[in-house]
Amino acid sequence: MPNRTDAPSSVSSFGVEQLPKIAYGRGSYLYDAKGKQYLDGSGGPAVYSVGHANAEVNDAIKAQLDRIAHGYRYTFTSDAADELQEIIFRRTGGGFQKLVFVSSGSEAVESCMKIVLQYWSAVGRQGKRRFIARRRSWHGNTLGALSVSDFKSRRAAFEGSLLDVSFVSAANDYRRPAGVSPDELGQHLAGELEEEILRVGSEKVAAFIFEPVVGAAGGVVPAPEGYAKAVQEVCRRHDVLLVADEVMCGSGRVGTWRALEHDGVMPDIMSIAKGLAGGYIPLGAALYSGRIGDALQNAHGGVQTGHTFTGHTAACAAGVAVQKIIDRDGLVERVRERGAILQDELRAALANVPEVGDVRGRGYFIGLELVCDPATKTPFAADLKLHARIGANAFERGLIVYPCAGNVDGVSGDTIIVAPPYNASEAELSEIVEKLAHAITEEVGKVRGRRT
Repeated sequence: MPNRTDAPSSVSSFGVEQLPKIAYGRGSYLYDAKGKQYLDGSGGPAVYSVGHANAEVNDAIKAQLDRIAHGYRYTFTSDAADELQEIIFRRTGGGFQKLVFVSSGSEAVESCMKIVLQYWSAVGRQGKRRFIARRRSWHGNTLGALSVSDFKSRRAAFEGSLLDVSFVSAANDYRRPAGVSPDELGQHLAGELEEEILRVGSEKVAAFIFEPVVGAAGGVVPAPEGYAKAVQEVCRRHDVLLVADEVMCGSGRVGTWRALEHDGVMPDIMSIAKGLAGGYIPLGAALYSGRIGDALQNAHGGVQTGHTFTGHTAACAAGVAVQKIIDRDGLVERVRERGAILQDELRAALANVPEVGDVRGRGYFIGLELVCDPATKTPFAADLKLHARIGANAFERGLIVYPCAGNVDGVSGDTIIVAPPYNASEAELSEIVEKLAHAITEEVGKVRGRRT
């Protein structure tokens, strides 16, 4: 057997000690080499928007491969890239006129950051180099994206080589600052952002980047009502670009194609990935407004980011096929309508587990937060690794969910993410609820009574 130096040495981030070997997938289910079946209740890391081995998507990819796998972007465009661009612009409501295709969410965010910096250079304001981001956020593994992320365990090894970034508070209604009411939270946080812009100097601040619905770093945390509009007003007042990272929460995952559509806000720049091509071939994009595009074109002849595989033809063909299925079958609307019911079903199934402190989210992007003391919202001790225990228990039952740690302070805080395929059946959604409820009830019962 080859020496697998990249193999996990301990429990994986999904709580699994010994990773089985994948054999095949069908719809919402995966099967390992020993024949065990797993219901993909989290779409991997919220990726698989139309499930696995969809014949229409596979046929579209095969047809593209029979013609050409990849036409390099500096020598050719393609029907697939052009069609997918048109689909994206239409689904985002006309707020963007330019985009760059990439091969991952991290690349998409990195590209957004480069577009920000290039824009300010293009308009003669080279001094605007500073980014502001939020605590308990995750934007990616490249050095720039990691710099604007507040995920302690993922940053630690790279500290000292990251960009100098300002961080403001997380926007979490479940964990509001003392003395701040739900109605005041959005304005309170926008005020904090404004204070930080003024402290640094608006002439130095390039952009504010945030996840409209925080994913892994917070365990699915939707922005409070009014928050997005309030921070947009602050950014406009101080000539700061607004960047929305919709890699995880976008492309229909929360019941609107753009997550910020719910909030009535159009950012200047936006990243997408995961659900765009549904995991069939890696694909993402950085979208930006015509105003920014014109400035880049006039000063530099166009955007100065992108890679060898930008606009990869077969990847774009996969994206077109996935998006046509989502559109034809009304899956975004299905996610919006069924998601709220799914949250209620999870609450009902876990009503006798008070340690489930919060069930939150939008659409098919749902987070469950586990707390040791529901009254004080005190998290369980980090060394208990409750999230991993629940993930492993569910996995053993044949259910994949996404366990996350550190949502409270970077170390403590246990959450579970549920993010099924948009076309999951009613029976499959019921199976998710049943198996997850059993896993949580059993593992919480084992650690109940322990205190931090």
